[in-house]
Amino acid sequence: MSVWFHKYILGFIVWVFFKTLASTWRVTVTEPSSMQEFLRKKQPLIFAHWHGDEVALIYLVGRYRIATIASTSKDGEMMNTVLHLLGGVTSRGSSTRGAINALKGLIRIVRDQKRNSSFAVDGPKGPLHQVKPGVFELSRLMNSPIYVIGVACSKAWIFEKAWNKAYLPKPFARIHMEWVGPFGPIDKSQDPRSLELSTEVSNALHNAGQEAVKKIATMS
Repeated sequence: MSVWFHKYILGFIVWVFFKTLASTWRVTVTEPSSMQEFLRKKQPLIFAHWHGDEVALIYLVGRYRIATIASTSKDGEMMNTVLHLLGGVTSRGSSTRGAINALKGLIRIVRDQKRNSSFAVDGPKGPLHQVKPGVFELSRLMNSPIYVIGVACSKAWIFEKAWNKAYLPKPFARIHMEWVGPFGPIDKSQDPRSLELSTEVSNALHNAGQEAVKKIATMS
């Protein structure tokens, strides 16, 4: 009963709440021309972001035909329902159970359905804002370029006790999303654990975030 409640009832309630709240947001998005061309051709891309930005970024799930990995926990069941109702597709797994199968499932979905994958690069459990090798391994396996996104929000509720410092934009918030890239695709000659790769993407994420903040300031 508990799993059923999280998967269907609570998931539906959260979806209704999110859709209602998001309808009040004033969202702007900046995309590089190369990204627009890839999207037009439906060439699968990897979208990289920091943990903490994920609630705001759910807004883009339908727009970018997102496929991602959803946890098998109770909260994961709820988010799985929300993502599907928003037009996304998920592969199920976690860092401790079924991680390899979940990654294989994600790759299969992306290839079969011509979708784009979304990746929190400092996951699954942090440390916050430290890029892990996973995004580069996926790029190599998929032969897909990586685009990173910075997000700025004019007003939000911040979940201070959460390890990822996630936030929920308030009603009528201004939100700007700044895409930067491409990076890669990563090839066989490159080590996914490379400090150089990690630093490059980390710097790009920070720069994208700062640019988003500047643009929010001009909208105020």
